[in-house]
Amino acid sequence: MVCSVQIVRWLRRAARAMEENRDFLTRLDAALGDADHGINMDRGFRKVADMLGEVRPGDTGAILKQAGMTLISSVGGASGPLYGTFFVRAGLAVQGRDELGPGDLVDLFRAGTQGVMERGRAQPGEKTMVDALRPALLALERALRENLDLEQTLRRAVQGAREGVEETIPMQARKGRASYLGERSIGHQDPGATSSYLIIKAFHDAVAAPKNEGS
Repeated sequence: MVCSVQIVRWLRRAARAMEENRDFLTRLDAALGDADHGINMDRGFRKVADMLGEVRPGDTGAILKQAGMTLISSVGGASGPLYGTFFVRAGLAVQGRDELGPGDLVDLFRAGTQGVMERGRAQPGEKTMVDALRPALLALERALRENLDLEQTLRRAVQGAREGVEETIPMQARKGRASYLGERSIGHQDPGATSSYLIIKAFHDAVAAPKNEGS
């Protein structure tokens, strides 16, 4: 089971990943957008990390919702509403639950991914964060059917997201500023899919770590 302490650890690890990969994400975005994705994600998750100092262990859904609202209010451009929606919808899906099993993780990711697709009006194959989130969700669903444990389930999600990121490289962008480039967007890795992968990997790492380990 995933407890609220591990959810907090996940968000802290995600914040660390955004800080460590800020320049990399910005370089990816420079080829397709405004060259600010890494800066925006780092700023937003710093705010989330600050917020976590005020939360009490307990309702995992409430923690995720609060993280989402923080991202919406602190990240500029499309990233704030999209990532914020992911976490808000994810939190609503597991509201009131102190611990999460594999089925709950599927519910969490399904609700978050659907929220992003609705908010961004995006579908798989359009070179967006959906191209990492959707394969991760499908991998989680398969792992649940195979009765894998939590760590294995999340490892499958990481693998799905990583493969999804790689598949964005030959895609032509169909959404956002990158779509203005037309065929020139082909050959570039999508920054939103990449940051989504980093967030999913942070979740796996938080769950795989010993429960008594610090954030």
